[in-house]
Amino acid sequence: MAGTIDAKLKDLGIEVPEPAAPVANYVPFVAVGKLVFISGQVPLVDGKPQFLGKVGATFSVEEGQQAARICAINLIAQMKAAAGGDLDKVKRVVRLGGFVNSTPDFTDQPKVVNGASDVMVEVFGDKGKHCRTAVSAGGLPIDVAVEVDAVIELE
Repeated sequence: MAGTIDAKLKDLGIEVPEPAAPVANYVPFVAVGKLVFISGQVPLVDGKPQFLGKVGATFSVEEGQQAARICAINLIAQMKAAAGGDLDKVKRVVRLGGFVNSTPDFTDQPKVVNGASDVMVEVFGDKGKHCRTAVSAGGLPIDVAVEVDAVIELE
């Protein structure tokens, strides 16, 4: 039934933006068979970076989760493009990779990346359950607090 995921997004109050264009020498996603590898997405809203700084200094865990949530919504935008506009073709969110721009003593990266993981499960249900990494980074592009990449499987 086409449109199920779009209806779920609407019920959740999530607006999926146009997918962000690459800002360097890479592509937003690569399909290999039924797997799609999606480049890291940062917390961009209306093309403007949000949450600039380090989690553990500039931002709390909860604010880091908000940044990760935006990254996840931007991943969904790339998924939609990869699926030809039909998110119902997403068979499974396979993996998320979460990078947290954090202070050296910060150890709650998994809690921060939960902000992205939670979105995947809210939107895709059991198909959104995935394996994951959540690591600290000494810095991220344009000093964003979080970046998340993904691997998905399409029907």
